Amino acid sequence: MKKYIFCLMLLSAMANAQQKEIQLYKGSAPGSESWTWKEGINDKNSLKVMTVYNVVHPTLTVLLPDPAVANGTSMIVCPGGGFHFLAINHEGHTVAKALTKMGITVFILKYRTVHIFSDNPFDDMLAAEDPKAWDAEAEPIIPLAIADGREAIAYVRKHATEYKLASDRIGIMGFSAGGMVAASTAFKYTPDNRPDFVAPVYADMAESRQSPLQPDAPPLFLVCATDDDFGFAPHAVSLYNKWYAAKRPVEIHLFGKGGHGFGVGNAANTTYGWIDQFGRWLTTEGLMKAKP
Repeated sequence: MKKYIFCLMLLSAMANAQQKEIQLYKGSAPGSESWTWKEGINDKNSLKVMTVYNVVHPTLTVLLPDPAVANGTSMIVCPGGGFHFLAINHEGHTVAKALTKMGITVFILKYRTVHIFSDNPFDDMLAAEDPKAWDAEAEPIIPLAIADGREAIAYVRKHATEYKLASDRIGIMGFSAGGMVAASTAFKYTPDNRPDFVAPVYADMAESRQSPLQPDAPPLFLVCATDDDFGFAPHAVSLYNKWYAAKRPVEIHLFGKGGHGFGVGNAANTTYGWIDQFGRWLTTEGLMKAKP
């Protein structure tokens, strides 16, 4: 019995070590010092999507790969949710599980979100009578969320040695609104917060939100469905054309069926397996070491 209890304690300690949560800023996050509301998390919605909302203090949750397959590449993952919530499992932990199997160290980013007064932001989104007004609520928050994305990259680079990571193989992936956070870091970066590769997945990143490319713009991997419910496929094409014209590394996957929010892929359509292709792309681009 004692041996059994010891094993449980060991497994629990290992699990905690695999999911360390780090405060992104010391003290209040710049630009939101007056925010005092409490963060919430639940899956009380029509599709049982686990949502995190009212994020005041941005964090990184670290998920480590098995040391036997760890390869020094790291990825910051930014879940989506229209800047009103974060689909923390569907576009966070499930993605991390796939990436850590590849040997990638994952940092799930909880970036700042809109202050809401409901505990069901997912169904609020579906029921919004005025989608434009719902989107407009996010506009003041978007620069703060993007700043969190940049700070996350800088944090991982600063602590690369601690996590046994290559400081020149730090990437960022984002979904939907999180895709905007990720894609925005590919513009106007500094040496400290430049991502080494970027993967916007069905990202909201219209031409109006893009800036001129810097000469060393990071390699870009784009994923979207042409039947995206929010019409984000042209956003992916726009980014591709900008990278292609600049002769910077870029790959795009546009799926005929998949809609919006397919996460790591849906077995019911051709989006299934895109993340495996992403792994192959990383290896081809020299951003991830091939398995022996």
